[in-house]
Amino acid sequence: MALNEDHSLKNSLEQFKKSLKHYREQFLSFINWRKWSLSPWLPKGLYARTILIIAMPLVLLQTVLLFVFMERHWNNITRRLSAATARDVAAIIEIYEQYPQGQDYQKLTDIARNQMALSFQVLPKSDLPKVTERPFYSILDRRLTKELRRLIKKPLWIDTVGQSKFVEIRIQMDKSTLKFLANRNHTYASNSHIFVLWMIGSSTVLLGVALLFLRNQIRPILRLSEAAESFGKGRPPPDDFNPRGAREVRQASQAFIEMRNRIERHVEQRTTILAGVSHDLRTILTRMKLQLAFLDDEDEIKALKSDVDEMQSMLEDYMAFAKGDSEEETTTANIADILAEVHSHAELTDKNISLRVLPKIINLPVRRNSFKRAINNLVTNALRYADTININASTGRKWLTITIDDNGPGIPKNKREEVFNAFTRLDNSRNQNEGNTGLGLSIARDIIRSHGGDIRLEEGPLGGLRAKVRVPI
Repeated sequence: MALNEDHSLKNSLEQFKKSLKHYREQFLSFINWRKWSLSPWLPKGLYARTILIIAMPLVLLQTVLLFVFMERHWNNITRRLSAATARDVAAIIEIYEQYPQGQDYQKLTDIARNQMALSFQVLPKSDLPKVTERPFYSILDRRLTKELRRLIKKPLWIDTVGQSKFVEIRIQMDKSTLKFLANRNHTYASNSHIFVLWMIGSSTVLLGVALLFLRNQIRPILRLSEAAESFGKGRPPPDDFNPRGAREVRQASQAFIEMRNRIERHVEQRTTILAGVSHDLRTILTRMKLQLAFLDDEDEIKALKSDVDEMQSMLEDYMAFAKGDSEEETTTANIADILAEVHSHAELTDKNISLRVLPKIINLPVRRNSFKRAINNLVTNALRYADTININASTGRKWLTITIDDNGPGIPKNKREEVFNAFTRLDNSRNQNEGNTGLGLSIARDIIRSHGGDIRLEEGPLGGLRAKVRVPI
């Protein structure tokens, strides 16, 4: 018997674990569904999200208060007023039943009007009107009908819609039909709209004040974002940028300013050192050239002169790569003119080169010479390995896109990021005997990235390589 109980208990535990696991999976799937279904509708900006954080609790609180008011105050007051009206109608009916037949009902009418604020008429007996659905007045109909039927055991009909200021009540008696008109304000609570308007008005005022203060708190964050974006694009920060706002925002702004100053000092120091190294190396190369110029034009001397020229060319590439474009100021330039200059220079070769720019005027704040060098490096790279090159430029809502297509051998897909590394030259599609230092694409990408954009290599429509440049407008 004990073994059977242990076995049964073990089965129950296993079943419980399975059920628990099932419900856990259902709960997690529900959470994931809610997350993925709501995420596209949620705002992305900090200002909008903060507004949502403020507005949602306020709306929830007002909804709860409105429900409590409607459920407690309005419903209870309506019930009491309906009960009072029903008692007055019942009292008039009781007096009417004891009233001598054939007498004038003027005195009873005066009592109903003066003492109970009811309009009372005795009509010939007739069928009561048909009851219709009135959803908006269902609470009043339900309460008043319930109280009337509790006190008056006669067929009755009420109309809470027909006249805007009155409620009509008809009671079918044995030989007549009694008609009552009661003031609508005496049968249900009529001040509910005041409470609703007060809630909406106070919520609007509170939300407006919160948004006003919130906007002032968000503005320093937006200014910091603009300054960081300008610095990332190589543009000067706004002139009026300084730490403002809450303590945490001021600390972040101050940290950004210090970081920017450290980066600028580092670049300036590196540029100064490289300028000195460049000057010294160029001096040595110049002396070597002068010494070789006084020697006879023998094959060995020609080879040395070629080596010196290649060393100077390589030195220029290395120095350009190390210095970058930090020395040049940002100015507004027409990109179409820059591309036209690159195209004119490339046309000096015997290659087939085309240029298409839409629109004809594209003004952007760039470092003009550096930007031109980046595009020229891409075009030169295409000229080295292709016979046909197409240069296209167009603008969208946020980006300037420049594509350079060629019909060369191209680059394998798994090598397209590797070629942007410094001193990288591919064996198949790049010939190491061409005097290529492997820095052209690296310099081009560094310059474009300093402008906030990027360069990607893709398969081109001409069968070769496509270099795609994107720069924010």
